Amino acid sequence: MAVYTEVSFDEAAALIARLSIGELKALQPISSGIENTNYFADTAHGRYVLTLFERLTHEQLPFYLQLMKHLAEHGIPVPRPYGDARGEILHTLKGKPAAVVDRLRGRHHLAPDALHCAMVGDMLARMHLAAHDFPMVQPNLRGLAWWAETAPVVRPFVTPEQAELLDTELAFQRQLADSAAHRGLPAAAIHADLFRDNVMFDAGDDGRDQLTGFFDFYFAGVDKLVFDIGVCLNDWCIDLASGRLDEQRAQAFVAAYDAVRPLASAELRLLPAMMRAAALRFWISRLWDFFLPRDAHLLTPHDPGHFERVLRARVETPWHFTRA
Repeated sequence: MAVYTEVSFDEAAALIARLSIGELKALQPISSGIENTNYFADTAHGRYVLTLFERLTHEQLPFYLQLMKHLAEHGIPVPRPYGDARGEILHTLKGKPAAVVDRLRGRHHLAPDALHCAMVGDMLARMHLAAHDFPMVQPNLRGLAWWAETAPVVRPFVTPEQAELLDTELAFQRQLADSAAHRGLPAAAIHADLFRDNVMFDAGDDGRDQLTGFFDFYFAGVDKLVFDIGVCLNDWCIDLASGRLDEQRAQAFVAAYDAVRPLASAELRLLPAMMRAAALRFWISRLWDFFLPRDAHLLTPHDPGHFERVLRARVETPWHFTRA
């Protein structure tokens, strides 16, 4: 999250007033993230997040907002979008598409243990099952076609060794995508960006952490479910300094997922390749954001070198889940 478009208190209050969620009391810009303009918005009735979409269009956004609404109605803890008197959940503010959603309670766990990973794996599987009957279809806009389009744009900024890795891995993923095994993988609407800072936890009655929600669905799209697992493993279950996978956390994550939605044999076989795909996707996007940044107030770009290390680690040491 970042601030590209500044919104005044009065401008936000005018939108909030149409949503029957109480009078706006406080508005605070959010500096984390890089994609959209975000504010915390507190009202007399509760706490919310106001988002102005900087890249996604009015035509693309109904998929994301309706997916969040669908998942919330199916018992998945996600932010619910709020509509006006006509039921419209996609709004316009400062000429930009906008939405107001619940602010989840709790905090991030930026140093998760195996128990946190298991909770995320369990809920991700439940989310995938709930998404199976979601009727809207929109592809993952940061999928293979985007990688192939963006790689030549960032290539002038990388070293020859990095360019070789970029080219080799892109060729590998193209070949994989053309295979019958890949085409047959189960697919549905996926989150596609479920990092540590997109999940919230809070203490339960027993004092132990409980997962309170997934958020930031604005990279979601219909894609292979196992790709979503790969995205998570590459963030939740690694040593951040080296990119190497933590066996205990990875096993806990996938075992919890597999207990809810048993993985097909092809998914188990292709999981290492999909972890490579997930690492490539985020390496390319971070190169793009780092070397070709947009102007933003409070922008905090990510280090692209991190996902280069993750990708190299996935290539050098493929990991397979083994059922107990």
